[in-house]
Amino acid sequence: MGTLGTVLLVALGVLALVFGVLVFTLNSMARVTFALLAALVCVGGITAVLGLPYLGVVIVLMMVMEMVIMAVFMIAYMMNPAGLMPMSMLHNKRGALAISAVVFAALVAGIFAVPWPDRTGIRPGDTTFQVGRSLMGDQMLTMVTLGLVLLATMVGATVLATRRGRYDRFGDDLDRRPADDPAGGGVGR
Repeated sequence: MGTLGTVLLVALGVLALVFGVLVFTLNSMARVTFALLAALVCVGGITAVLGLPYLGVVIVLMMVMEMVIMAVFMIAYMMNPAGLMPMSMLHNKRGALAISAVVFAALVAGIFAVPWPDRTGIRPGDTTFQVGRSLMGDQMLTMVTLGLVLLATMVGATVLATRRGRYDRFGDDLDRRPADDPAGGGVGR
């Protein structure tokens, strides 16, 4: 890892910590959701900088979708307006602080106390392939097939859920001018 990689690693690590602290200091669920999203995007960036770009991108995509869905549900279903009412994310502040300080100290001590192994052999050329092989093993074909089936199901459900197609606004013979566009105020308006 070069100088740029080290700078990115440190910057993303610091940003992840800052946004992690903001998760517990902001006073609304919506703000906390986006602070958590920013922290997890930084973690995905760290993973990519450390040489696993596929996992980094997967982490970012997964967290973005999860947090956006959470924010949408908060806006739709929370009793206070969009989760923006002041609230506290901290409960049992003294106990939580004591437990987190002990866990943090133990993790830092573990970093320095554990005998880290030296690298044996050479680094694999394609880390994405190595990670996929380690995670999936003999089930790779099953997972690829399942992914395609799920994608086809989502596309099919979207097509069946829409009331009209792409060219319906032009009529059966595609000659209706101006088009019957709900947004543009065409013939049917």
